[in-house]
Amino acid sequence: MSFHVPELLAIRDYLVIVAKEAGEMITSAKPSSADAITKKNTTDIVTATDKAVENLIATRLIARYPEYDFVGEESSFDASKGIGPGPTWVVDPIDGTSNFVHGLPEVCVSLALVVARVPVVGVVYNPFLQELFSAARGAGAYHQQPTLHGGEPQRLPLNNTPLAGLRHACVGIDFGSDRAGPNFALNLSVFATLAAAPASSSSSDDGGGGGVRGGRFAHSLRATNCASETVCRVAAGQQDCFWEPAAWCVLTEAGGIMVDGHPGNWHPPIDNRRYLAVRPAEPASGQTELVEEFWDVIGEGRSTYGPPAGQDGPLA
Repeated sequence: MSFHVPELLAIRDYLVIVAKEAGEMITSAKPSSADAITKKNTTDIVTATDKAVENLIATRLIARYPEYDFVGEESSFDASKGIGPGPTWVVDPIDGTSNFVHGLPEVCVSLALVVARVPVVGVVYNPFLQELFSAARGAGAYHQQPTLHGGEPQRLPLNNTPLAGLRHACVGIDFGSDRAGPNFALNLSVFATLAAAPASSSSSDDGGGGGVRGGRFAHSLRATNCASETVCRVAAGQQDCFWEPAAWCVLTEAGGIMVDGHPGNWHPPIDNRRYLAVRPAEPASGQTELVEEFWDVIGEGRSTYGPPAGQDGPLA
């Protein structure tokens, strides 16, 4: 099944309506960490509001597009089978649940339409900030907030200045829910290398400690615990990269790129579970250089995350 741009724009506009309705449910809730139910461990949680919001979204989307598949963060989707080739909704009703239960505003409704395993429409909405990111394949990506530019949508990127390597980069990170084992160890190793001053740096740069072998001395590491919002900030050019998908379409339509979180794969599948998002930049060669520098930081380290068996990439 293929879609023309006007069809994708109509879907995008409907997703915005649904996202804002879901946002009203989120902002009217009164969550607390005591209400959270543990899924995998105490860092991987779900609330009654997550489930209620997902039910609302599923009801709206299935009623309007009954022939499309639905994959929700809180649904019983079999991740081992991956996302199929047909039109599929990919929904995270509350991206940033831990922020939500602690009263932090970095919380988003994340809605995507994936066709032939390619994200073609994406809407990410933060109801607490009333901040909207949206995109349709072939029609660009936009940012909209009532308090900025008279509330008018602004085409992304907001910033596409040249990339100057990791030393000058604001890097988005996420610790994930694994807090032991190889995945956690790799995260800590990469984060430490990104943050540390290089061994050859002067004492004025590294505080007199001599630096760390391979240290990149990145300008900033930011962890918001809301992946969709972070990828959108990369798309906007407000952050340079994010190591860790509705946000995928926003990123690529803005001119950013999404590559594998492991070195070597420039075209990861939608359900890869490990990603490196890099912001739009002129010249685009800066994106390639930043990716290769980041991959060098990872080196031989590998996480156990990856796509389902047999899922190699997009079908179109």
